[in-house]
Amino acid sequence: MDWTEILRFSRGPLFHFSLVIFIAGMIYRLVRIIFLGWEKDRVKSQGSKLSGVIIGYLKGLIILPFIPWVRRTFKNNALTFIAGAIFHLSLFLVLIFGAAHILVWQSLFGVSWAPLPTPVVDWVAAAGIVSLIILLINRLTHPVLRLLTKLPAWINWTLVFLPFTTGYIMYHHLWFPYEVIFSLHLIFVCLLLIWIPFSRMSHFLFYFFSRTIHGARAGKRAVTP
Repeated sequence: MDWTEILRFSRGPLFHFSLVIFIAGMIYRLVRIIFLGWEKDRVKSQGSKLSGVIIGYLKGLIILPFIPWVRRTFKNNALTFIAGAIFHLSLFLVLIFGAAHILVWQSLFGVSWAPLPTPVVDWVAAAGIVSLIILLINRLTHPVLRLLTKLPAWINWTLVFLPFTTGYIMYHHLWFPYEVIFSLHLIFVCLLLIWIPFSRMSHFLFYFFSRTIHGARAGKRAVTP
């Protein structure tokens, strides 16, 4: 098996194909959401929609992830909350501020920015991998989560874990020839891109819509979102 050819195929046709599927799938889902429409809110305004949106984002992106004791779910399942927060933060930092990924963004959009120091990204990636393993163990051992977890959830976990681990192995040049692990990393990334529009992982796009809508409605009623 010629891994150089596989790597060339993975970096070229396969990546572009998966990117097209990802973009088309996400646009389709977004259009469906938009065409669902929203009922007209006839409640008289008691406050500011803008302030509701701002408070909603502050709580959702800053307060709740980093001051967990303000949220009841932390008390009920602290392990899931902490591991999930670490995983999401790790994923964001590695994808956006990892030097290798910045090159990908630059090739796609023509813009770049300063990366985080490589040792920082390395430790963050390791924390993300560990948090994924903890979340898996928790699902396997928690009696309720184990019953609720179906095949799509296992696929979600697998298709996130494999790119994380192969990227980490590739960076540290462990166990496999570079072209082999690089090829595997790209193949798993492509599978993830294809899978996202068909799975619950697409929630990252709709999170911002829901946070904005709920924040505006809460602000209009002068209540805390």
